[in-house]
Amino acid sequence: MGIVNATPDSFSDGGEHSDPRRAVEHGRRLLDEGADILDIGGESTRPGAQRVPAAVELGRVVPVVAELAAAGAVVSVDTMRAEVAQAAVGAGASIINDVSGGLADPAMLETVAGLGVGFVTMHWPGHPGGDPSAGYGDVVEDVRRDLAQRVDAALAAGVAADQLVVDPGLGFSKSADHNWTLLRHLDAFAELGCPLLVGASRKRFLGELLARDGAPRPAKGRDDATVALTAILASRGVWGVRVHNVLAQRDAIAVVERLDG
Repeated sequence: MGIVNATPDSFSDGGEHSDPRRAVEHGRRLLDEGADILDIGGESTRPGAQRVPAAVELGRVVPVVAELAAAGAVVSVDTMRAEVAQAAVGAGASIINDVSGGLADPAMLETVAGLGVGFVTMHWPGHPGGDPSAGYGDVVEDVRRDLAQRVDAALAAGVAADQLVVDPGLGFSKSADHNWTLLRHLDAFAELGCPLLVGASRKRFLGELLARDGAPRPAKGRDDATVALTAILASRGVWGVRVHNVLAQRDAIAVVERLDG
């Protein structure tokens, strides 16, 4: 899943693709590099980001979705708003990726069910309106339990079971230690019965791992570590990875598939 941030304030590449034309060009490059899905986002979820009006998000997302879908891309839209989900699917998107798991907008789950599209439900206890400092007892069990509840809620709303994907939400209201613990125990999520998406690309916990003199490695200097994780995740049979740099991830996956084959 290649990331197309159509925002001016993403933590990794904010502003680089905020113009719709540049976002489309970037999406086409990711397709050429081997992306299976393009994930279009019009609202940053970086720490401290403020929500933008729905009209702004729609203006950023819909034109990009329409053009990339028309070019043959499988398009996912990273949004917490049912209104944006509806418009994006109308423009050609086939997956909604909601980092709040349907908690930020009470209409989201029923909207997705009515649209009949895929739904990625991520774990984020600090979603807007929630507690950003939510604590954990056993982080693996707590995240698994919370995701199970979101899956049950989606099914109850009418989302088809074969349209659901779960994401443990690395970096969202989680410390570096929490992230590494979740990565070590991804098998705990298999019982949810859903494909697993992991988004680790360029995240702060990788920057902290690679820090020098106490300063985290800048976001774009974390790509090699991301590739290493992608190879490990591919060897474990994870369904998908959400990444900024597609070509290098494809190379890593090719190596794993050749060895396993």
